[in-house]
Amino acid sequence: MRKKGTKILLGVLVLLVVSALITFAFAQDMDQLEKDTADAAFEASDKGQPDPSWQGKKFTVAVLASGPHGAISGPLYFWRPYWEQLTGATYDIAEIPFGELQAKIFTDLATETGNYDVIVGPSFFYGDYIANDWIIPIDKYFDDPRMPKWDRDGIAAPIRKLHQWGGKWYGFNNDHDGMVIYFRKDLFNDPKWQEEFKNEFNYDLPTRPDSWQEILDLAKFFNGKDWNGDGKEDFGISMHLKVGEQGFFNYIALAGGFVVMPAPGDDSAKVTRYYNQFWFDPETMKPLINTPGHVRAMEMLVELCKYGPAAMVGWGLGEAWDLFLRGDCAMVFTFGDIGTSSQDTRISVIKGKLGVVPIPGSSEVYNLETNEWVELDEPNLVANESGASWHGVITKYAEEPDMIAHFLSWQATPEINHWNVAWGWTGVDPGTVYDFLEPVGQAKIEDYTTTGYNEDDVREFLDAYNTMWFGYPHSIPYLRIAGAADYIESLDIHMSEALTGQATPQGALDRTAQDWENITEELGREEQKALYWDAIGYSGE
Repeated sequence: MRKKGTKILLGVLVLLVVSALITFAFAQDMDQLEKDTADAAFEASDKGQPDPSWQGKKFTVAVLASGPHGAISGPLYFWRPYWEQLTGATYDIAEIPFGELQAKIFTDLATETGNYDVIVGPSFFYGDYIANDWIIPIDKYFDDPRMPKWDRDGIAAPIRKLHQWGGKWYGFNNDHDGMVIYFRKDLFNDPKWQEEFKNEFNYDLPTRPDSWQEILDLAKFFNGKDWNGDGKEDFGISMHLKVGEQGFFNYIALAGGFVVMPAPGDDSAKVTRYYNQFWFDPETMKPLINTPGHVRAMEMLVELCKYGPAAMVGWGLGEAWDLFLRGDCAMVFTFGDIGTSSQDTRISVIKGKLGVVPIPGSSEVYNLETNEWVELDEPNLVANESGASWHGVITKYAEEPDMIAHFLSWQATPEINHWNVAWGWTGVDPGTVYDFLEPVGQAKIEDYTTTGYNEDDVREFLDAYNTMWFGYPHSIPYLRIAGAADYIESLDIHMSEALTGQATPQGALDRTAQDWENITEELGREEQKALYWDAIGYSGE
């Protein structure tokens, strides 16, 4: 018996060593592949004509803290040696946690300290940037022969708007955030579950759900069943809802279909006082956040929360994603990062099983002009730029703005930007024509499968984002007025009160509206109104 036990132990040890060697070899291969493809992207990218006077100079970039191989900050570390080789200049990277971004960056700018020359920050900082004249326009660089050329027209329109203000460009292309629904395609297409769903809900299981009402039924159906056979009950939907951890983006993305009413007439995307609005009445700056459309959307979010883990209200992105990736949840509602992380078999068991649909709509939308609900035959589909869409801007205190413009332009070239998208650990999500597959886009499937993607999975992922960015007729206007982070923080806090039962949806949103009124009064109603008109493209007609 002792010899037999020793043999078993040795066998296990041998298997562990072999497994470790295979994993090490795989990692080495991927590292080499990563370098080879990056070298090819570097060679193919336009490099402009770097000014020799930049050699030996340095600037500092403020960015979200995620580490040298993490989202958004990671690419800055990765590409630094290439840019140093190209220009003879370099840069420091100042990582800042999400919850400290506003305080540290705004204090630096307000005090004219100048610690940060570049901010790779969230798009909701623009109102403060513009109101305080903290960043510089970049149009003058587009025809500067020193600058690498990048494709501004190829960026999806909702994201392209985030880089501009008052007809001028301020931001360089980088990341493209929006929220979609990821689901287990194997479950949704299983005849057993399809039959049981129809028996329970009296209609066919929607294998490509396009309304929140269908998402809610699916979450109800798959929640509490042991559909993965591990002896435990599984969950219907997963979300990241912790205060201060970007949970409010879930609400904003969900609410679009209930709140954003298309304009009547030939141009349904026209922004008028009552149509294509989401945040404020543009004539009075009175908050719309507690109007019936928003209340119905918050009620939907509260209801959806019943069909995922109760702990979701305290979860950040990692916990919400992990539940789905390890195969214990039928759906996850989140950003583009799942398209990439689902392919990493070190953290995911669902590679080859991924389904993705663009953000669902609502079968009912509230009309602010008539103060009535409108029932629709087809869901009201409203795209969302929900997220930070992290990208670089140059501060007015930068000593070498031309040199910085070269770096950010080079990062925005199709070759470098698309490499960042294809190697998803970068946190840079797809949103340009060169990210999406032929024939609607310019990318080839090999751009992705070479880096380890399952072909069916990546087609699901890219098709969903391409449809939302380029196919949806309307989009939620992005909040870009001064104090945007404060307005959002109030929504974040009171949303949590509704999700935890401390307040009704109406009560939570009434408190939010009161906070927003106070913020507007403090910052100046007329000044905020002027910024809001510019931010959403409202002319008063």
